[in-house]
Amino acid sequence: MISRNITLLLIITSISLIMGCSVSSEKVSQRERISFNESWKFYLGDPDDAELPEFNDQQWRTLDVPHDWSIEGEFSKDHPASPGGGALPGGIGWYRKSFSISESERGKMFFIDFDGVYQESEVWINGHYLGIRPYGYISFRYDLTPYLNFGDGENVIAVKVDNSVQPNSRWYSGSGIYRNVWLVKTAPLHVAHWGTYVTTPEVSSQKAVVSIETRVDNRLEIATNATVVTTILDPSGKEVGSAKSELSIDPAAEGKISQKMEVKNPELWSTDNPLLYKAVTEVYQEEELTDSYETTFGIRFFEFDPYEGFSLNGKKMKILGVCQHHDLGSLGAAVNTRALERQLEILREMGCNSIRTSHNPPAPELLELCDRMGFIVQNETFDMWRKKKTPYDYSRHFPEWHERDLTDHILRDRNHASVFMWSIGNEVLEQWEHVDADTLNIEQANLLLNFEKNIDPASVNSGEMSVNSLLTAKLAAMVKELDPTRPVTAGCNEVNPWNNLFKSEALDLYGFNYHESYFAGFHDVYPEKRFIVSESTSGLMTRGFYQMPSDSMFIWPHIGSLSRIPHGNPEQQCSSYDNCHVPWGSTHENSWKIVKKYDHIAGTYIWTGFDYLGEPTPYWWPSRSSYFGIIDLAGFPKDVYYMYQSEWTQKDVLHVFPHWNWKQGDSVDVWAYTSTPEVELFLNGKSLGAKSKTEETLHVSWRVAWEPGIIRAVSKKDGREVLTREVKTAGEPARIRLTADRSEISADGKDLSFITVEIIDNEGNLVPNADQLVNFEIDGDATIAGVDNGNPVSHEPFQAFYRKAFFGKCLVIVRSPKVSGKAVLRANSDGLKSAEQSLVFN
Repeated sequence: MISRNITLLLIITSISLIMGCSVSSEKVSQRERISFNESWKFYLGDPDDAELPEFNDQQWRTLDVPHDWSIEGEFSKDHPASPGGGALPGGIGWYRKSFSISESERGKMFFIDFDGVYQESEVWINGHYLGIRPYGYISFRYDLTPYLNFGDGENVIAVKVDNSVQPNSRWYSGSGIYRNVWLVKTAPLHVAHWGTYVTTPEVSSQKAVVSIETRVDNRLEIATNATVVTTILDPSGKEVGSAKSELSIDPAAEGKISQKMEVKNPELWSTDNPLLYKAVTEVYQEEELTDSYETTFGIRFFEFDPYEGFSLNGKKMKILGVCQHHDLGSLGAAVNTRALERQLEILREMGCNSIRTSHNPPAPELLELCDRMGFIVQNETFDMWRKKKTPYDYSRHFPEWHERDLTDHILRDRNHASVFMWSIGNEVLEQWEHVDADTLNIEQANLLLNFEKNIDPASVNSGEMSVNSLLTAKLAAMVKELDPTRPVTAGCNEVNPWNNLFKSEALDLYGFNYHESYFAGFHDVYPEKRFIVSESTSGLMTRGFYQMPSDSMFIWPHIGSLSRIPHGNPEQQCSSYDNCHVPWGSTHENSWKIVKKYDHIAGTYIWTGFDYLGEPTPYWWPSRSSYFGIIDLAGFPKDVYYMYQSEWTQKDVLHVFPHWNWKQGDSVDVWAYTSTPEVELFLNGKSLGAKSKTEETLHVSWRVAWEPGIIRAVSKKDGREVLTREVKTAGEPARIRLTADRSEISADGKDLSFITVEIIDNEGNLVPNADQLVNFEIDGDATIAGVDNGNPVSHEPFQAFYRKAFFGKCLVIVRSPKVSGKAVLRANSDGLKSAEQSLVFN
């Protein structure tokens, strides 16, 4: 007998089908996924008995997660993480949260999902130990159900996070419950964790075959018959396919079914038009709905061809990618969807269409954004295997945990439309037979990874598979078992055939890190193999800093850096002319010219899109963040950003630099990045001549005897003026200018407004060398989430109400309150006219 609720459900469903509306929006779901982020108690330290429910945590700090306690600390070269890890503190921290569950909920299942905890997290519920997950980048779940109190009894979950043993990373990791936490409630009969797998084995413009594999978890004490109904909704929410299957599941076991549906005239996902479908999976026990589970996916097909490179939906294209670490600048590692979205928006404007998640599983929110914004993702799992790169890194846990962590990573992410390839490792030392970094510190290890290694002559062309080749084959096979639809690759900085990863013959896609001289002749060594540049360039730049002459190359650190040969300049900055790079890398122009020229190169991933905390190459303390980014830590583009924009987009581009505040007698190199063939330069109205861009020179330049006034660049195509840009000699600092990326944001306590702060003269020109201290205050319920200026040597705190300008700019990030309203941000500095920015929270 169908219950009254099910009868009503069927009526609503029928109405929805007739009207062509989304089915899922009307259906009753027995599953709830509840944010579990609010009102945790936190203590930095390791008190006894903190896992016990009766422990008194009333004096602990109350906060919401995601939370990164390291970013709240002070910079010091004495922190165990070292400047390589961002020179910020680690330690041990505890989180506790109390919650109640109604007696009426008894009989349901309760799970807690952690998207990521850095690192070595241990979890208890009501004093019962649930387990440990050492890897700080992996997502995981615990079943709370057997240990819960229902009704009047309180429940206490306790999480110990141990990031005290350092260095354990080659970059800034952050510390704490730094990703989202979810409480998931289901009926005993439900879709298992990450329990659907959607593939599209046949795709054309006329039709697509959608194959869906579903695992159903039966937590009942009896065997049960289940009905699984799957409905496919197109990007507008209209039903375009459905299937129904029956299965019998033993008690406390999983059952698995496969269903296939045909979608006519599919709307294909692409980087230009990222259309997403949804599979709604319903589980019935007899005729009662017990679960409804949604899976977002894309319909698309792609190919990596050995000689023609990459194509998407039959259209040839280059993968134009950047490598990205996980930190969000002054926000640290604590994930924030808007901050990730802003990064992707800035990269998209540059022409970037792909992200490499270097060198670990990303936050789920990043992939969700890439799905809907149209970014291709190389999804990477490990930075090291058995052989360590830093004294206390994941290699300590790899033997015991690699199978579980790799499996969980693939299961979590394999339905994302944006994921096009899996990377099982980055520059792992298993590439060679005899490499031992145990005696090196973190600074030396970072350099060692990019210089020549010791090769065992007996292993070259021996025909034997080393243990490291076998390990490569094992990891690749694990990925293929879980997802045979995407190629497996790895970022390799040994590009010769004796590389154990290549000798395994297990990689579908050969990834080279650097070694540009090998790109053109790749098929001479590896015929029929497919090729992508998994990491390239490593140009070194500081926004606003220029070292001349610009046609001199500054290659830092010197190869003798392990012997401390001096390099660099007293400011510990790097030139923004694209004339400074590491010994194992190249300039941005040279790397891109090679990738652009050869069809067999599927694409490239520049190191890096944004600056990141830690790994302050080529310097060390007092530097504490990288110089590699095309965009600085605050999100301000460096000059080379516009080279990529001129090459990677169809926009009209003209960017002229540097600033025009120099001194009499200076000879200044003026560069322009342009999308047109020709640019003419004028100084105070006098032409300095026209220069032409060529395939070999992706910028034009002039050497100019400085005099105050205006430089004006005019770009031309076929004799027609396209764009004009001017740079003026700025006067004395006079006032502050505030520019918000968004002045209206959501009143959810999480949304952010990124406000650029500029020091300008009376005519509105940016004062390029201004470094005034700017103070901030807010009138309203909003809060300041962070401040920054992009200076890799600054030791000012990120959590503050002030920031010095750096080359005329800084940034303040405002977080919305949880209620609607308005606020005003005020910025002031001694001797300058203050500024205000109004914000609205809806």
